[in-house]
Amino acid sequence: MRIAYLEPVGGLSGDMFLGALVDAGLPVETLNDMIERLGLDGVTVSAEPVVKTGISATQVSVHAHGHGHDHGHSHDHHHGLGPVELAAIVEASDLDEDAIVRSVAIIWRIAEAEAKIHDSTPEEVHFHELGGLDTVVDVCGAVIGLAELGIERLYCGPLPMGHGFVECAHGRLPLPAPATAELLIGAPTAAVDIEGETVTPTGAALAVMLADEFARPPEMTVQTIGYGAGNADFSPTPNVVRLSLGESAGVAEAVEVVVIEANVDDMNPELAPHAIEAMLSARALDAWATPIVMKKGRPALTISALAEPEDAARIADVLLRETTSLGVRMSSWRRRCLARETVTVQTQYGPLRVKLGLMDGRVVTVSPEYEDCRAAAISDGTPLKEVYAAAQAAAYDV
Repeated sequence: MRIAYLEPVGGLSGDMFLGALVDAGLPVETLNDMIERLGLDGVTVSAEPVVKTGISATQVSVHAHGHGHDHGHSHDHHHGLGPVELAAIVEASDLDEDAIVRSVAIIWRIAEAEAKIHDSTPEEVHFHELGGLDTVVDVCGAVIGLAELGIERLYCGPLPMGHGFVECAHGRLPLPAPATAELLIGAPTAAVDIEGETVTPTGAALAVMLADEFARPPEMTVQTIGYGAGNADFSPTPNVVRLSLGESAGVAEAVEVVVIEANVDDMNPELAPHAIEAMLSARALDAWATPIVMKKGRPALTISALAEPEDAARIADVLLRETTSLGVRMSSWRRRCLARETVTVQTQYGPLRVKLGLMDGRVVTVSPEYEDCRAAAISDGTPLKEVYAAAQAAAYDV
């Protein structure tokens, strides 16, 4: 399994996350292509090498030409766009559906935290930096960057909390910023002797929503390390985040899992796909719907999700919120998983990513990446099943 460990050495922000991804091998062109697909005219991304307290790192900047300034983390900016407008930008793009769903969920998570702190509603919150456009770039870039680097599971270390105050549109706020503190409820943090904002609301939201687990560094064979730099200088602490990428040959970590499900016979079935995507965005391991027949012959659906124990309550809340059910069933199960590894195979249709299922080091199952195969099939004018077959055949030769 391709995994990564995110270590917020000096803090975490959206641009630091992107910097670490780029430093670990994500092409900047991928981010600029993403911006074009988002339809953000006049917005670009650049990356440059910098040194933070002796550590070489990559600093990513978002430029909004004609918007007056570049991406920074000062809170004293003009009245910006709100989550409704930002979500609409993402939803109108031609990004992959999974990237759209996850990105929109993160944007709303930030808005909910800001609204709670400022006694407002999520719809009325405004993101002030670059009118909120940098938030879209940071969030979508992180989601797409992890996917492009083939990271299947992300671990994150404790987030360092600086102290002091920050001036913003609402006045003088204590650090960590209230929205950041709200977002990090339930996540491990560590107080550090740094005067300044070490973790921004966007950085906090990315960690909470994208990390599969907050933990010590996992057992892994590290292949690449990327460092993302922040704008501030916290000497002698380097203001960087470190991202270690590698392979895990072990069995998947979630041995004990929780099955969450509810039967619904009074819900518009068009709502089911959204409920499933919402649970997946909340870090469900899997989610699905099963047609059933209930009392009096009523057609119905069982909406189900599979979760790790620590995520079960949150995913149950999502199921209750997104369906018409008045209650859910929860039961504990044990599962055994094959060790997994992602490889890129060369085929007559070009390079394709494939997931391998391993037992005692031997490949026993092969699953080509759907999006890779679909793009190759469309480009070549070949049936998708033939591209799948070519990817499977090449994988068994690895």
